[in-house]
Amino acid sequence: MTRNNMEVLHSTDRNHHAWPALWNVVTLCGLLSSTYTANAVDTTAPSGAGSAPTQNAAPGSGSSLAPDLLQKPAWLTEASLTVKEGYDDNVFMAGSGTVKDQSSAITTVSPKVGFNFARSLDASGNLELLSFTYAPDFVMYHALPSENYDAHRMILAVKGKADAFSYSLDNTLLYIDSRKASPSYSDGLNAWGTVFESQRREQLNDKSKLTLQYDWDKWFIRPGASLAYYGMMTDLKDPSLATTPTGYQNYETRYDVNGGADFGYRFCTNMATTLGYRYGSQGQEQFNWNIDSSPSDYQRVLLGVEGKPFHWLNMQVLGGPDFRSYEADSATHFSYVNNLHPVTYYGEAALSATLTPNDTLSFKYKHWLFVSCLGVKPYADSSYGLCYGRKITDRLSLDLGARLLEADYNNAISDGARDDLDYILSAGLHYAFSANIAADLCYSANLGRNAQDNICSSYTRDFDSQEVTLAFQFKL
Repeated sequence: MTRNNMEVLHSTDRNHHAWPALWNVVTLCGLLSSTYTANAVDTTAPSGAGSAPTQNAAPGSGSSLAPDLLQKPAWLTEASLTVKEGYDDNVFMAGSGTVKDQSSAITTVSPKVGFNFARSLDASGNLELLSFTYAPDFVMYHALPSENYDAHRMILAVKGKADAFSYSLDNTLLYIDSRKASPSYSDGLNAWGTVFESQRREQLNDKSKLTLQYDWDKWFIRPGASLAYYGMMTDLKDPSLATTPTGYQNYETRYDVNGGADFGYRFCTNMATTLGYRYGSQGQEQFNWNIDSSPSDYQRVLLGVEGKPFHWLNMQVLGGPDFRSYEADSATHFSYVNNLHPVTYYGEAALSATLTPNDTLSFKYKHWLFVSCLGVKPYADSSYGLCYGRKITDRLSLDLGARLLEADYNNAISDGARDDLDYILSAGLHYAFSANIAADLCYSANLGRNAQDNICSSYTRDFDSQEVTLAFQFKL
């Protein structure tokens, strides 16, 4: 991709959101054509094998026992209201400075409504899912009203089949109505602290994944595309100006978009191996006081294994080399990206185990290279997550979780003198008073730590943050 083309995507106009608009037009066209195909097929023909396995349901889930007056119609998949009260002892996840240990009680009101129009549009059942969900959050920080925000989340999901052809689409569009000004970390910060804080600023995000699949006896081909777009709308302030507070956070718009295909072979009944290719692009908004950024094109060759090796285990593992290409359009730009054609690694994994009828265990992993939300340097983003669920009784269940996040700016591409970790521990109890009323008591701890050697004042990159919440949910 040439620099001229990148300039269109990196425009400093904060209202320019071309990627999600283009993506939604493409997915709408695909949806209409898929719906037409689903209605036109011969319903007596055998269906295809489908795509990779999905995660198991959470412990304690089951059919509704609501009386007739509270039963929802078939097209209404969900109607609920959740009210949550919580307390956070370090809202900005700071280890030092003026924003450290600022605490607040937090009230969150979350209505949710979901619809599934598949049956009304296609009685044959070839269109398995056509759902739309609106799930907003209205969040109030009682001691820090500057952090109040409204998150409007709209989720579209489509799934269907036509003979040996199957397809799925997942799209989440999120608009956060909040302050345009970000906080100032006057004495250093951990990268993960500011990542979580940025999620409360005004923005428009779009995450989409489109998958098509055609099956033969043992072989299949699975084209697809994905988009992750983070359109930040916060005020940008030149750090060289005297009017800009020290440590002010300039959050940039950034994106990742890619497409490709997997070729798969089923070597046994419930297991398959895949060989895939992806071509993609990453970019970030340029500051008007700095000509530098680190957009790139990439190609990936990915080897995967997916399926159910045992009746109690679902798995999907994917990984391989990432061939990256950067443009050096200035000496300054070259200093930020010291290797213009590096070969890095991309990997992801998802495993879900039903250990007993009452116990589930899941693990997720991802490692990839992405552009920073604060500056021009790319970084290696790694995440590891482990979750355990226990159904104690028919009404009571327990969830335990542990995650490790790493933002490493010291890699083959750049020398960032930063490597930040975040350890996240969580525990929660869920109690169902009835099929319509439930309560959740949760505790979580974020422990941010510096992993970079030989730096001064490393304590500014360490933070501890704890939050406890009690939530009540009513649903039809």
